[in-house]
Amino acid sequence: AENKASLKRTHTEVWSDSPNPHDRKRIDTCPVGLKNVGNTCWFSAVIQSLFNLLEFQRLVLNYSPPARVHDPPHTQKEHRNLPFMRELRNLFSLMVGSKRKYVDPSRAVEILKDAFKSSESQQQDVSEFTHKLLDWLEDAFQMKAEEDREGEKPKNPMVELFYGRFLAVGVLEGKKFENTEMFGQYPLQVNGFKDLHECLEAAMIEGEIESLHSAENSARSGQEHWFTELPPVLTFELSRFEFNQALGRPEKIHNKLEFPSMLYMDRYMDRNREVTRIKREEIRRVKEHLTLLQQRLERYLSYGSGPKRFPLADVLQYAMEFASSKPVCTSPVEDIDSSAPPGGTKGQQLSLPSAGPASASTAAQQQRVAIHKPFTQSRLPPDLPMHPAPRHITDEELRVLEVCLHRWRSEVENDTRDLQGSINRIHRTIELMYSDKSMMQVPYRLHAVLVHEGQANAGHYWAYIYDPHQRCWMKYNDISVTKSSWEELVRDSFGGYRNASAYCLMYINDKKPFLIEEEFDKETGQILSGIDKLPPDLKQYVREDNELFDKEVEEWDSLQVRKAQQEKLVLAAAAAAAASRTSHPAPCSEPEYMEQPSPTNDSKHLQEDTERAISRAAAEQEERSPEALLTAAIKLEYARLLRFAQEDTPPEKDYRLQHIVVYFIQNQAPKKILERTLLTQFADRNLAFDERCKSIMNVARAKLDLIKPEEVNMDEYEMWHQAYRNFRDTTIFMMTGLDLFQKTNYMEALMFLIYSYQYNKELLSKGRYRGHDEELLGHYRRQCLLKLNEQAAAMFESGEEPEVSTGLGLMNELVVPCIPLLLVHDTERDLLAVEDMRNRWCSYLGQEMEPNLQEKLTDFLPKLLDCSAEIKSFHDPPKLPSYSTLELSERFVQVLSAVVDGHRLPVAC
Repeated sequence: AENKASLKRTHTEVWSDSPNPHDRKRIDTCPVGLKNVGNTCWFSAVIQSLFNLLEFQRLVLNYSPPARVHDPPHTQKEHRNLPFMRELRNLFSLMVGSKRKYVDPSRAVEILKDAFKSSESQQQDVSEFTHKLLDWLEDAFQMKAEEDREGEKPKNPMVELFYGRFLAVGVLEGKKFENTEMFGQYPLQVNGFKDLHECLEAAMIEGEIESLHSAENSARSGQEHWFTELPPVLTFELSRFEFNQALGRPEKIHNKLEFPSMLYMDRYMDRNREVTRIKREEIRRVKEHLTLLQQRLERYLSYGSGPKRFPLADVLQYAMEFASSKPVCTSPVEDIDSSAPPGGTKGQQLSLPSAGPASASTAAQQQRVAIHKPFTQSRLPPDLPMHPAPRHITDEELRVLEVCLHRWRSEVENDTRDLQGSINRIHRTIELMYSDKSMMQVPYRLHAVLVHEGQANAGHYWAYIYDPHQRCWMKYNDISVTKSSWEELVRDSFGGYRNASAYCLMYINDKKPFLIEEEFDKETGQILSGIDKLPPDLKQYVREDNELFDKEVEEWDSLQVRKAQQEKLVLAAAAAAAASRTSHPAPCSEPEYMEQPSPTNDSKHLQEDTERAISRAAAEQEERSPEALLTAAIKLEYARLLRFAQEDTPPEKDYRLQHIVVYFIQNQAPKKILERTLLTQFADRNLAFDERCKSIMNVARAKLDLIKPEEVNMDEYEMWHQAYRNFRDTTIFMMTGLDLFQKTNYMEALMFLIYSYQYNKELLSKGRYRGHDEELLGHYRRQCLLKLNEQAAAMFESGEEPEVSTGLGLMNELVVPCIPLLLVHDTERDLLAVEDMRNRWCSYLGQEMEPNLQEKLTDFLPKLLDCSAEIKSFHDPPKLPSYSTLELSERFVQVLSAVVDGHRLPVAC
C-alpha cells in the first residue's frame, strides 16, 4: 500500500541526495540514519528506538535461525518471520558498522508489505506495526528456543523483555472475580487528562469500584488493574485518535499531555494495593475540597450576572475611580455644536463655554480648531473629558463611598489570596502524596518518545532517544540524526503547541542497567564498538558494503581529478589562443570588473577614477617622474577607497559593489593582495592616450612584471578575486529575487531567493562583511514561500481539476522541496512559517470535499509534513543576467530602496 501510493507521485525535487559520496559519509561514530523509502518514517522511528536498546540490539545481532528449517518453508512463520529476522540482522549490522551516514531498509520493509495488504491508507498505524513486529520477533525467537531446549519450557527473550502481567480484580453483576492477564504495549487514553499519571489512574480503574471494598453484595460492576510483573521495557501506547461519527473519519486529539523523564510505578503495583487505595481515597477527598475552593475563587474572579464577567476587586476599583472623578454639571453632548457637520470637515467648530473679555480671542480660536489625528497625536485634545464622572456628589457622599469601597476591595483581595493559597497547598499535597521513599522503589527512566506530526490520516513520524553515554537526547528523523534537548522534546511531544505530539512512550527499568550497557571484550576488558561487536557472518556483510562505498568514493575522487585536468587543458588552450592574438600579452588575466574591452561601461567608470587619481597626484606632486606619480596616485586612490570602506552608509548604498578594493579592505585582505589589485588598475591599457597616463601605465605594467612569485602568492590572489566574484553573483541572485518578489512574480523569485540565501550563508561563514544581511534574505525567502503556499491553497480550494492539479504541482515542485531549508537551522520565524503552511493544508482535513480531492489531499499531505529530506546538492541555479559594475551598483540602489522601508536592515551588513 505504501509503494502503490508512492508510485502516483511526480515529485521533482530541487535538492536530492548528493551524488558526492563524501557528503554521505558517516562522521566518526555518529549514529546511522535510515532512508525513507516511501512514507516509511513510521518504520524508522520504531526501529531506531529498539536498536538503541543495546540488549535488544544484541539479541537481534546474535540471533541464529533454527537448524531444522524446511526448504521450502512449510509454515507462514518460516516463510515470513525468518527472512525478516535475516534482513533485520543485516540492517542492524549496517547501523552498527557502516561507513555511510544513512542506510537503506528497503529489504526489511518489503517483507512487511504482505502483513499490511489490507491497509489502503498512505501511512501505517504505528501501534499496529509495533504489535506485529514484536509478534514476529517473538515467533522467530520461539522457534529457536524450542529447538535449543527440547523437553523443557523454553524462555523467549522477546517476551521477557517487552511483556508484563497485571491482575484484574473486580465485580461483575455482584460477583467478585480475579484473573491475571499478559500485556505488551499498554494502551492509555489521552482525552481529558493532563499528565501520564492521570491517564494511568484512569486505565487502572474501570466502572464503579465501591463494591470492591464494601461488605455489601452490590449489583454494581467494575474492576481494578494491578501490575504483578512489569517488563524491563515498558511501552505506553497513547491513544490520540478517535473516530468522529458525524464526519465518518478518525480525528487526532491535540490536547497537551505531560509525562516525566523518571516514572515511579509503585502506586500501580499489586503489592502496594492497600497503600494505594488509602492514598487514592485521600486524594479523592482532597480533590472534592479543591473543587469547592475553585468554585468559590471563580465567583470572585468572574463577578456579574450578565454574559460578561469581571474580577470583583477590579469592579470595586472601577467604582472607586468613577466616584472620585471630577464632577461635571452638563450632559456629555450639550457642549458640542450639533450644527457642525460630522467627520471633522471644513468649518467644524466646538462651542467653548467661555464668555466676557476673552470671547473675541475664543472666536478666533474657533476658526482654527485642531482636528484630532489618532495616528499622529499621542494624547487626546485637552478639552475632551478623559473619563465619565458623577453629575453631583457631595464631599460626605464621596467620603462614605471611598471608605466602603476601599474596605470591601481589601476584603475581596484578602479572600482571593487566601483561596489561591489554599488551592496551591492542596495541589502541592497531591503532588507529594506518592513522594515518600516507600513509593519510589520501581523507577522507570524514559528511553524513547515516538512523535507524530499531522492529522489522523496523514503525517510524519520521528523519535527522540536518550543517549546515556553522551547524557543527551538525540533526534532520529529518517536520514537525519542530530543532538537535541529535553526542551525540544517537550515542545514536540507534549502536544497542545502544534500538530506534533507523542503517540508512544518507551520507559526502561532504571534498576536493570544491562538494557543499555555496552558489551565488553572478555580478554581485554575494552568496550566493543563498531564492527567488533558483530558476529563473524555480519562482520563480513558490513565489510563488503563498506568496500562498495569506499570504491564509490574512489571513483568519485578519480572523476573529479579527471575533470580538473580537463578544465586545466581547456584553460591552457584558451590562454594559448589569447596569446597568439596579441604580441604584448598581459602579465596576468585581469578579472572582468578590473578591465573591460568596451570603454562604455566598467572600464570607462574605472578609467575615470584612475585618471582622476593621476590628475590629483600630478597637481600635488613636485617630482614629475612617472614612477613618483604612480606611487602618489595609488596612495590617493587607496585613501579614497579606505574612506568608502569606513563610511557608515545605508544598506542600499554598498560601496563594495563599486570597487573590489573596498570589499578587500572590509574583509581584511593581505596588503600584498591590495597592492597588486591597485597596480593592475593603473596598468589598464584603456587609460587616456596622453603621454602622462601612458607613461604611468607602462611603469605599472613593468612593476607587475617584476613582482616575484614569493612576493605575492598567485593562488591566494586568485582566491580573493574569486571570493569577490562569488559576492557579486550572490548580489545579483539577491537583487533579481527581490525585484521579482516586488513584481509579485513569486515563482521565479523563489529560486533566486533560495540560492542567494544559500550562497550568502556560505559567504557569511567566512566573515560578516563577506555577504549581505541574512535577516533580509531570510524574510523574503520565507514570504515568497508563504505567498506561493497561499496561491496553491487558493487553487486547491477552487475545486476545479486544472486549478487543483496546478496548485498541487506548485507545492510538490517548488514549496515542499524548499521546506527543509527553513527547518534546518531551527529559526523561530522559519519554523512558524512552516507551521502556518502545514496548518493551512491540514485544516482541509476537517472539511467536506469531493472524493477525488480527498484522495489528492491524502496523497499530498505526507510529503508536506515530512521534514526529513536531506539538503546537499543543488541542481543548476537560474542563469544570471549580466551587469557592469556601474549598472550593478545603480540597480542595487533601486531594488534595495524599494524593499528597505518594508524591512529595516542593520547598517553594517
